[in-house]
Amino acid sequence: MPETLLAVRNLKKYFPVRTGWLQPAEYVRAVDDVSFTIRRGETLGLVGESGSGKTTVGRTILRAIAPTAGEIVITLSGEDSIDLAPLTRRDIRPLRQHMQMIFQDPYASLSPRMTVRDIIAEPLVAGKLASGDEIDRRVRDIAERCRLNVEHLRRFPHAFSGGQRQRIGIARALISNPSFVVCDEPVSALDVSIQAEILNLLEDLQQERGLTYLFIAHDLSVVEHISDRVAVMYLGQIVELAPTQQIFAVPHHPYTEALLSSVPEPDPHIEMQPIPLKGEIPNPVKPPSGCYFHPRCPYVQDKCRAEPPLLREYQPGHFAACHFADELQLVGRYTPPEAAADSPH
Repeated sequence: MPETLLAVRNLKKYFPVRTGWLQPAEYVRAVDDVSFTIRRGETLGLVGESGSGKTTVGRTILRAIAPTAGEIVITLSGEDSIDLAPLTRRDIRPLRQHMQMIFQDPYASLSPRMTVRDIIAEPLVAGKLASGDEIDRRVRDIAERCRLNVEHLRRFPHAFSGGQRQRIGIARALISNPSFVVCDEPVSALDVSIQAEILNLLEDLQQERGLTYLFIAHDLSVVEHISDRVAVMYLGQIVELAPTQQIFAVPHHPYTEALLSSVPEPDPHIEMQPIPLKGEIPNPVKPPSGCYFHPRCPYVQDKCRAEPPLLREYQPGHFAACHFADELQLVGRYTPPEAAADSPH
């Protein structure tokens, strides 16, 4: 098995809420005790509804925002493991070249006052990783690899389409030769045909450069295509974690089942039957008692309302935070691999 590149343990990020002088302090529990690992060269998909805490997890791991509690341990090639959580901005600066981010919005993430060449070169300049002709050479190399026309490096971002701008963002993220990249919904703002091109580009670059991805998305069909494993988040917590094929075939958490039921099939003869979830996501300032999902769960029982479930391993590599994960017969998107192998057809 490949070695672990990143280990996140009991990660929390609470944002304070102003409630007045005489009221006790309250906090938005954006990330509430999250733990997972990512192996070197792997893609871990992180999915969930808007507001579930996916982007906050990615930004906290990269220390764009400081965690409230927990450990973020990264093991770089040929170096000892480093816990990023307690580091100051000065201490973490030399590590920036090994960790980069591809942002969701290719329009807002590029400075309109900088040329494409300067945007891509920015990590090298900020980290003092190269200078002079070496910067130009590396910019041209990564631009060509990201299928950008090097003749356009002197232009400004407004002259490019959304797909081209996202390629610029990818080139900027990869020019420092990072080991770990957080992809924060990198294709959600693009047309479907362009999405496929960007996903294929990310996969090719991963193979060539040995990259490790945390791929944040809400589109499960995209996650299914690119991810080796999938983690499902709900209200700041991971409720299920498993290999991609396994979680799409046999989900162990009711929330995962509901998400999978809402994925459209590319066949007009198949009628969608999404599982309706009652109500809205609860207030993260005052989450429900017991299981956070119980107010919306179609299988809720008294134990769910009183006792929070632990993230337990029910099958090898398949974790779920549900009291009745081994009893429920949940429906996935397709037949489990072992069942398909036993079928006479």
